[in-house]
Amino acid sequence: MQHATLCYLLRPDAEQVLLIRKKRGLGEGKLVGPGGKVEDGETPGECVVREVEEEIGVTPRDPEKVGEFRFVFGEDPRMFVHVFRAEDFAGTPEASPEADPEWYDYDAVPYDEMWEDDRYWLPHLLDGERFAGEFVFDAEGDELREWDVETGVRELDALRR
Repeated sequence: MQHATLCYLLRPDAEQVLLIRKKRGLGEGKLVGPGGKVEDGETPGECVVREVEEEIGVTPRDPEKVGEFRFVFGEDPRMFVHVFRAEDFAGTPEASPEADPEWYDYDAVPYDEMWEDDRYWLPHLLDGERFAGEFVFDAEGDELREWDVETGVRELDALRR
């Protein structure tokens, strides 16, 4: 199973979250958090910093892992995602060949332009909660068929199998 990361940069005083519009790859055209695949020999924490720097030119400081979930496509467990949030970061988000970044108010997150599962866990991230979940899509990844999210998770990496 491929391991990947997502990072949500937050401005808590303004109640804003940074999302990127993916220009290529999995989720092209959708709004997501910056992130990507964990490379061999790399920890999820190292990966999330590298990916955010590559995609939008910002360095998260002390990103906090707050969630994790498994993506299953059809019968195939395909991806284990480590979800981070960061309120402290260096740099100004800039567009790249991979992404166009934009700030959104917490109460105006455009869920209809995101992966269908985001509406079930992103509000927990914005509220400062820890969570774990599993999302089962059809084989093509177009339709969310089943989902489960647990909040208040103390130990992350609970879903690793």
